[in-house]
Amino acid sequence: MNPIPSPAGAAGVRLHGLDALRATALLAGLALHGAMSYLPGAERFWIVADTPSDTLSLLFYAVHCCRMSIFFLLGGFFAAAQIDRLGAAAFARDRVRRIVLPLLLFWPIVMTGIIAAVVAAVMQKNGGSLPTESPPGPRFTPDDFPLTHLWFLYVLALFYTAALAIRAAAVRIDRDDRVGTAVRSLLQILLRPGVAALLGLPLAVLLWRHTNWMPWFGVPTPDQSLYPNLAASVGFGLAFAVGWQLRRSESLLPRLARDWPWHLLSGAVALAYCVSRAGLRPQLTLVTQDPAWIGYAFAYAAAGWCLTLAATGAALRHAARPSTHLRYLSDASYWVYLLHLPVLMGLQVAAALVQAPWWIEFPLQLAVCLGLLLALYQLGVRGRWLGALLNGRRRTPLPIAEAVP
Repeated sequence: MNPIPSPAGAAGVRLHGLDALRATALLAGLALHGAMSYLPGAERFWIVADTPSDTLSLLFYAVHCCRMSIFFLLGGFFAAAQIDRLGAAAFARDRVRRIVLPLLLFWPIVMTGIIAAVVAAVMQKNGGSLPTESPPGPRFTPDDFPLTHLWFLYVLALFYTAALAIRAAAVRIDRDDRVGTAVRSLLQILLRPGVAALLGLPLAVLLWRHTNWMPWFGVPTPDQSLYPNLAASVGFGLAFAVGWQLRRSESLLPRLARDWPWHLLSGAVALAYCVSRAGLRPQLTLVTQDPAWIGYAFAYAAAGWCLTLAATGAALRHAARPSTHLRYLSDASYWVYLLHLPVLMGLQVAAALVQAPWWIEFPLQLAVCLGLLLALYQLGVRGRWLGALLNGRRRTPLPIAEAVP
């Protein structure tokens, strides 16, 4: 059995389990986006539709329920660690360089690649030529701006800004950290198996009250506007805050490592209920404060939290030993995250012409996408200026893995 990180050890050594968690979440993200074209009814919401698969539909549903909460929890944990190491001013400069600058640099590249894939898909559907009339595109105004999957960086930057402001106010107003101590005491209760579902209450209420909520797709993705919707802001913001407080009270890490099977069981039960309620196949049904969906909203939010805590605890418990391959994949994850979507979309357009079984096409697409991006990372990013921009210059080993997507 692998050792569980102790509080003292977690503060002074690299938490290899969180490297593994970040790498696993990256692969889950590739699988989620790779499954899009195989979802039943994909022609209604994706650029191309291939042979539908209920198996991939279930995979998408389960991954989508918790993946971003995992990333934001890691983001909060490592943000707190970096502020302790760098100080607030240096941390702010580092986040501008490593989050805001890559967002500005890669958004045009990603958007160009997505447009190219969309054009190829449209031509494929239209017999090899573009239609004479096309639907209107985004206006590129603050309320109609296609952030694509890079919305994560944008929202993360907003959370960093809020965290720095709250921290500065707390230093002035709450010098004895009484509020922080009370929050961590509350977390001691909320992170217990069975009780952790209560963390989903704020998100559940906001999901139910969200205008035009589509229950099957869970938290509305804030990717089409510079104004993140309230449900996503609160749901992911709470995950960021919990990660931040986990860093401040690392005695909770061994508990997560110990209790992860119970969190997994709770999450699986809640997820099973959600699937029984919403169905295995994507539904574009809009729900506006329908009382019948209150229970579903709570179960979905609870499943997301329980599965997030289960994944974190399992990684700390069973991946505590260093792994060269996982460390490499963790270091490459930012680069792969930035560029994987247009690459996958292009592969999906090509795969739609082949009409092979999904169990051949799907893993092949993931392997080609990951292999291509890792090759580019090795040849043109790692150890070069772009690698330093994304991962930071590492003159000496960092005590803890840094938080990048």
